[in-house]
Amino acid sequence: MKRRDWIKLSAITGIGLTFAQRTIARSVYHSFPQNELNSDDFGPNFIWGAACAAYQVEGAWNQDGKGKSIWDTFTHKRGNIHNNQNGDQACGFYHNYEEDIALAASLNLDVFRFSISWSRIFPSGEKTINPDGVQFYHNVINTCHSYNIEPWITLYHWDLPQALQDKGGWTNRDILKWFSQYVDFCTKEYGTKVKNWMVMNEPAAFVGLGYMLGYHAPGEKGPLNFLKASHHACLAMADGGRIIRTNVEGANVGTTFSCSHVDTHKGKPRHAKAVRRIDALVNRLYIEPSLGLGYPYDGFPALKKIENYFEEGDEERLIFDFDFIGLQNYFRIVGKKSVWPPLVWAKEVPAKKRDVPMNEMDFEVYPEGMYKILKQFAEYKQIKKIIITENGVCYEDHLQDGKVHDSKRIQFYKDYLKNILKAKNEGVPVDGYLVWSLTDNFEWSEGYEPRFGLIYIDFATQKRYIKDSGLWFKKFLEK
Repeated sequence: MKRRDWIKLSAITGIGLTFAQRTIARSVYHSFPQNELNSDDFGPNFIWGAACAAYQVEGAWNQDGKGKSIWDTFTHKRGNIHNNQNGDQACGFYHNYEEDIALAASLNLDVFRFSISWSRIFPSGEKTINPDGVQFYHNVINTCHSYNIEPWITLYHWDLPQALQDKGGWTNRDILKWFSQYVDFCTKEYGTKVKNWMVMNEPAAFVGLGYMLGYHAPGEKGPLNFLKASHHACLAMADGGRIIRTNVEGANVGTTFSCSHVDTHKGKPRHAKAVRRIDALVNRLYIEPSLGLGYPYDGFPALKKIENYFEEGDEERLIFDFDFIGLQNYFRIVGKKSVWPPLVWAKEVPAKKRDVPMNEMDFEVYPEGMYKILKQFAEYKQIKKIIITENGVCYEDHLQDGKVHDSKRIQFYKDYLKNILKAKNEGVPVDGYLVWSLTDNFEWSEGYEPRFGLIYIDFATQKRYIKDSGLWFKKFLEK
């Protein structure tokens, strides 16, 4: 299962799409002919940064009182991860955070987005606090400030404490109580130092792959798991937002979604209804409840079964007025109608079968898709502001004499940024861009093979090397 296949229809519904295998040859996509961009084109208040996630970078999985997370458990079982790798060491960010933040500053980045490991704060998921874990994030935050970098915190980036999964995890409605306790503690502890908060990272991912298909931690399967966990995640997003706003004076409260523009196969009208069903599952399911629109039954009627898990007051409880929405885009989806599977009656046409440019994970490289999904989300008048909280690409990187010449990645960023600027100039309220990712890291079920970073990591030595793409960003962001 590819690094980001969860956003595809299979990750949401379990319908068994066909995914391309790794290939060596890659298409070369054609870049825009416009003149070179300048960061000033985006305006003086546009935010520039890079992102990471706790499990993917920290390592130190059992050090200084940290409890076990579902990803610790999942990666320690043979067969779950490419080459049976795990994040026990990852990038060693737990010990190397000062170096990494200094490198981010050297690239002229304004923002460093990272997540808090729930089980590093609450080893058993609730009640008992680990002071060493609490201090670690104080150290990270303080180091950011020392380099004039603004810390942006994601409260949940998939690494649920194993102790809570043992009680049902996101399928247990008690998760709302556990999550609220965690959010309440973190925001009170760090809220005087950190004003920018994201409640969750991509609920479609950890619900679809973790509780429907079993490809990600905790490895659970089944449609009932999917519906329960989806509803609880949507409730927790809104609950978390309310807690942040209560506890943190002047908070900028957001949450993130991975979204993809969905096209009909060959533009044929007969596929239009199938594409609407895909769009409802991929782009609408998790955001529309918070906007007061409810679940997208109009696009996918079978979702109405989620009401079996409603309790009194849930319709209102789902709603929260976020200050910004984090949009994360990696590819587009091309869909067509199909006689299988039932209910969905749709399937994706993989990029490899369409002879289009791809990256090393067989994701289509389609810069116009960023523009199109931004325009689609701008149609929600409830959204005040959009931040691109993740966008990036993996290509095959080679370290030679301490350098990585990744010209294709540079061109990728140029072309995607031009599409973001086009949307911004047409009135889309997009106010920031965070690269995925600052460093190469542990890419979930794909292990260490895909490299997304602006900074290359030799995982054997933990030595860092700024890639040409990092140097390009440094120059691009010079004031």
